[in-house]
Amino acid sequence: MTILISVFGFAGRFAGDLLMTALGWASSLLFGRVPRTHQVFLVLMMALSFLWVVAVLALLVPTVASTLLATTPHPPFVDNQWFGVAVLLSVVGLPLAVGAAGYLVPADGERADGIVVAREILRGYLLAPVISGLLLFLAGVGIARKIRSRRHGWSDAHVAIVVKPGRYDELVVDVQKALSSADLRVTAGDAPWVLTMPAHILSHVAGRNVRNLQPERLIVLTGSNLNVGVYPSDIAISGSTRRRTRARAAIVSRLVTASAHQTTSKEAQEVEDRLGKVASAGGREAAASSDRARKEFEAIDKTLLDLEIPTDEWDILYRIRLQVERDLAIGAKPGTVFPGDEPNPREARRSVA
Repeated sequence: MTILISVFGFAGRFAGDLLMTALGWASSLLFGRVPRTHQVFLVLMMALSFLWVVAVLALLVPTVASTLLATTPHPPFVDNQWFGVAVLLSVVGLPLAVGAAGYLVPADGERADGIVVAREILRGYLLAPVISGLLLFLAGVGIARKIRSRRHGWSDAHVAIVVKPGRYDELVVDVQKALSSADLRVTAGDAPWVLTMPAHILSHVAGRNVRNLQPERLIVLTGSNLNVGVYPSDIAISGSTRRRTRARAAIVSRLVTASAHQTTSKEAQEVEDRLGKVASAGGREAAASSDRARKEFEAIDKTLLDLEIPTDEWDILYRIRLQVERDLAIGAKPGTVFPGDEPNPREARRSVA
């Protein structure tokens, strides 16, 4: 019995991790990887939409309501009647909360005002069922993708990004160049309908606040034992171990000067842009040994010491800063080489002499 319990527990944890990964991928695909100031409202939209679905099921199926009441801690005076009233109020009120969260997604200066506010809040009655349905659909798609990858002996790797406004096509070109530099031949094509259809549905239901966060298009790069999905919020790499890891190394190295940010907070993205300018300068004037480059790096280092951002974002900025300095030091244009693909040391020394 103990062995069976352990087996079921392991299976449950595995299924839970798989579902959470798929849901995270689904929400990223629908809304993009938005700035941190927006994320709390998107999380609220998704969570409240799921709660609304549960409330509807509890209202329509008495068995669900009884199960929820029996398995949820509650005060002694809460009986079936009280619980039914709470469920009914949830069915009516939760969509309004979803609409309010959708209204609060943009920054203060970008939010609508006047009578439009009421319309955005009432839009929650459409958003609640649509968001929950699309997330469940995409979660199923994500699980199916993982199962298919395992059948081929593939694994997945994800590189989180935020595409700069209007520069998605440039990002696709950057990723293609990165893969080409790693001797990985790929062809570009439109993503399958199961990935594009949910975003189109949401764009017709959601207001401008949510619609502006969505990806405009989806491109997939395919090659031998390799599949790279280029999304405005994520680069998903699937393939055999060698080709996947080589592709990841090439892409992450290229992102230093690519058309996307690797961080989400405004402060971190500003530092990324400063590092990008140092990297783009190139040539002898921007070599790591030059006074100009040293001053730029010193100023950025001072900013990093006082930058109040999450640890993961600080780590990303420090890695980018070291990569730019290293690429310049070996005489390479930052973002064009990856580990093991450096120029000849003698040629590098001559280029920075």
